[in-house]
Amino acid sequence: MLVGLFVGKRESRPWVVSDELWSLIEPLLPDPGPKLVAGRPRVPDRQAL
Repeated sequence: MLVGLFVGKRESRPWVVSDELWSLIEPLLPDPGPKLVAGRPRVPDRQAL
């Protein structure tokens, strides 16, 4: 069961956006509007990307 040894032990974080890429993308995103309904908190744009 070699697969079980590696589950949840990821060395890299592929979801991390580099600072260079983020500096290009961030100005293109709209400002978040007010939250109209209760629920989950907003996920930061950089993490969602």
